[in-house]
Amino acid sequence: MADWMRWSLPVAALSAVASPAYAVVYMSLPQAQKAAFPTATSFVDYDGHSWKAMAGGQLLGLVVLDHVIGKHLYIDYVVALDTTGKVKRVDILTYRESYGGEVRDAGWLGQFVGKTSGSQLHVGGDIRNISGATLSSLHVTEGVKRVLASYGAKGR
Repeated sequence: MADWMRWSLPVAALSAVASPAYAVVYMSLPQAQKAAFPTATSFVDYDGHSWKAMAGGQLLGLVVLDHVIGKHLYIDYVVALDTTGKVKRVDILTYRESYGGEVRDAGWLGQFVGKTSGSQLHVGGDIRNISGATLSSLHVTEGVKRVLASYGAKGR
């Protein structure tokens, strides 16, 4: 075998199966906290991945950091809950898939505002699907539903 083939075939094989690293950081956790609760003067650690938004001694709500799988890779997002346990805001922090990033569009994320642990939260029902981002849509929706089930009453 010629030297050039011996060296180029492994590289060609590796590049054919290796997927490119693709991650876009849209917002940091502190930016998401402040976007959800602009009047908060502090964010107090609640359990390691959620924070109480405080203004002086008054509780404004809760910010929960969570991760779900898109199609293959993690999506980092936060859910902000008001003191009644309703979704105040959902923000995508980091999206790692090479396509389907439409789940971070304000119009799509806005569907979650006002939802509670008693809401249906079903893609194709009260949450619309995004063509080309079906798994990301489904998994973010399931994640928000899980956050509401776990923390909905704790925003108080």
